[in-house]
Amino acid sequence: MIRIDRVVTKGGDTGETSLGDGARVRKSALRVEAYGTVDEANATIGLLRLHTDGETDAMLARIQNDLFDIGADLCVPGEAGERLRVTAAIAGRLERETEAMNEALPPLSSFVLPGGTPGAAHAHLARTVVRRAERAVVRLAEEEAVNPEVIRALNRLSDHLFVLGRQLNGGGAGDVLWRPGG
Repeated sequence: MIRIDRVVTKGGDTGETSLGDGARVRKSALRVEAYGTVDEANATIGLLRLHTDGETDAMLARIQNDLFDIGADLCVPGEAGERLRVTAAIAGRLERETEAMNEALPPLSSFVLPGGTPGAAHAHLARTVVRRAERAVVRLAEEEAVNPEVIRALNRLSDHLFVLGRQLNGGGAGDVLWRPGG
C-alpha cells in the first residue's frame, strides 16, 4: 500500500533525490532524467484526454497507468526483488490496439505533420515526448541495467499515439500531409 504523508520534504533542496530503493542521487542523473521524461509524457497524455471520450479515453487512462508503472520500474535500479517490473503485456496490448486502429485508416502516401484537430495535435505532442523518454531510457541503458520491456513499451506507445492522432483527425481524412519543398 502506498501512503504519502508529506509532499514538501525539502529532501531535494540540495539537488538530490531518492530513488525507489532509497539511494540518494543527483537530480541530473540519467535515471532521474529517464523517469522524469516518462512523467512528462504522462502529463501530455492527460492533456490529450481532454479531447477524447468513451473507449479512447479509457484506453488512454490505461496508458497513463502503464506510464506510472514504467516510472516505478525505472526509479528502482537493479533486480529490485519484489519491486514492480514492467512485462511484455504492455507492449503486446499497445501493439494490438495500434493494429486495430490502423485497420480503419487509409494507407499513407506521405508523412504526416503534427496538427489537424486539437486531439490529433495533442496526440502528436504526446508521441514526441514519448520518443524523448525512449531516448532517455536508451541513454540510461547504455550506462546501467534497464528492463528491456520499458524500451519496448515506449517504442510501441509512440506508434500507438501516431495512429491515434490519425484516428482523431477524422479517420485520417484531416491528416496534415508533408509536401516536400512545399
